[in-house]
Amino acid sequence: MLYIWILLIVVGFALLVKGADWFVEGAAGIAGRCRIPALVIGLTVVAFGTSAPELAVSVTSAVRHATDISIGNVVGSNITNILLILGLSALIRPLPVQRVSLRLDIPVLLLASVLLVGLGVWGGALQWWDGLILIAVFSGYMALLFALARREQRELLARGEQPVQEEDPPRTKLGQWMKRMEEKLWFVILLTAVGLGFVVGGGTLLVDGARYVAEYFGVSERIIGLTVVAIGTSLPELVTSVVAAAKGETDIAVGNIIGSNIFNIFLVAGVSSLVYPLTFTVEGNLVDALVALGAAVLLLVAALLGKRKLGRAAGAAMVLSFIGYYVYLFLV
Repeated sequence: MLYIWILLIVVGFALLVKGADWFVEGAAGIAGRCRIPALVIGLTVVAFGTSAPELAVSVTSAVRHATDISIGNVVGSNITNILLILGLSALIRPLPVQRVSLRLDIPVLLLASVLLVGLGVWGGALQWWDGLILIAVFSGYMALLFALARREQRELLARGEQPVQEEDPPRTKLGQWMKRMEEKLWFVILLTAVGLGFVVGGGTLLVDGARYVAEYFGVSERIIGLTVVAIGTSLPELVTSVVAAAKGETDIAVGNIIGSNIFNIFLVAGVSSLVYPLTFTVEGNLVDALVALGAAVLLLVAALLGKRKLGRAAGAAMVLSFIGYYVYLFLV
C-alpha cells in the first residue's frame, strides 16, 4: 500500500506541474482573445501560474484540515526557493539582482514574512480575517507593480522601443501544432479547463499521499509539508533556475524567485486561511516562519554586500543554511 501512495504522490506532482503549465497557456490565450493587454497578462495570469502548485496543495490541505501541510508548504517553499534554488544557482554562476528587486520586491518580501509571523503568533492561527489582510496587501502590491510597468512601457514607447519581447518559435512538431491550436478559442478554453483539473487533481493526490506517508513513518505532517511537499512544488523553479544559471541566462532569476515567495505568503497563505484556520504553533511553525524570514534577510544582505550580485560565497552560505535547517528538522 505504501508503494501505491508514493506512486500517487509522484503522479500528483506531475499533474500539478503540467496542469499549471497548461492552465497558464490557456488562460493567457483566453486573455489575449479578450484583448487584455500583454502587460496585464504577464503580471497576473503568468505570475499566478508559478504559484499554482503551492496554491492547489495548500488550499486542498486546508479543505482537508491538514493545516500543518498547508502552512508548511508555504513556508517550506519559500525557504527552498531562496536557500536551495538561489544558492545552487549562485554556486554555478553569479546572479545579478535587479535594482527594482532591492528597492521594492525584497522589502515587500520582508514585509510579507514579518506579517506571516506576526499574524500567526498573534492569534495562534491564521484566521479568515488574517487572510483578508494578506490578500489586501497583495492587491496593493500588484496595483503598484502594474503602475510601474505601465510607466516603464510608456517610457519605452516614447524612446521608440518595443516593450513586447518576441517568443522563440517552437522547435518540435508537437510544439508547432500546439502553437497553431492555441489560435483557436475552443482549444484554449479546453486547455485551461484540463489544466485546472490537473492542478486540483494533482493537489488532492499529493495531499492524501503525503498524509498517508507521514502516518506510516510516524513523521509529523509539518515535516512532510516542509520537505517532501515544499521541495516537490518548487521542483519546476529548481530545474528552471539551475539550467538557466548553467546557460548564463540569469537576468531575472532572482526576481522570479522573490515574486514566487511573495505570491506564496500573500496569495497562497491568504486564500488557504479563508478556507480553514491555519494553526500556527510557537514550537513548530514559528521557527519555520522565522527561518523563512531569515532567508529573506540573508538574500538582502548578500545582495547589498555583493553590490547587487549573488556570488558563489553567498550561494555557499545559502546552501549550507539550507542543509543546517534540514539537520535541525530531523534531529530536534
